[in-house]
Amino acid sequence: MRGKPAIKRIASPDPKYGNATLGKFINYVMQGGKKTVAQKIVYRALDIASEGLKKEQVKIFEEVLDTIRPQVEVRSRRVGGANYQVPMPVRGERQNSLAFRWLIAAARNFKGRDMAASLAEVFKQTLEGVGDAIKKRDDVLRMAEANKAFAHFARFGRR
Repeated sequence: MRGKPAIKRIASPDPKYGNATLGKFINYVMQGGKKTVAQKIVYRALDIASEGLKKEQVKIFEEVLDTIRPQVEVRSRRVGGANYQVPMPVRGERQNSLAFRWLIAAARNFKGRDMAASLAEVFKQTLEGVGDAIKKRDDVLRMAEANKAFAHFARFGRR
């Protein structure tokens, strides 16, 4: 490895609730550097979801993330000329980034609605245990379960 490893930058918390995870999610929603637009979308989505669910906005966001975060995923591993899908635990940072990605992708699949309404609908569906984001999480979990037989390959070091 050449040079120094990149310094880990800490995303600033969102201005309304002071939540660092929500600030990171806003950065994921942002397109073209338009952060204020992304903030409006996320805050409006949380407002819509809280009206329907009668809960506090940040609580809804935290519950959705806890529901959608994957615990294990499969990673490709080459052993003796064959590639195996090896189930491995997911690091905390990656859990969040996968959850954010799945939530945003599910919201973008709704056609004919604005992003805030779509995101609010995805939040509601996730808390009910249905929808595209839940399906994606279950698919990842199912793949890990199916490849549990190769879990012993995760313990070996690189060869």
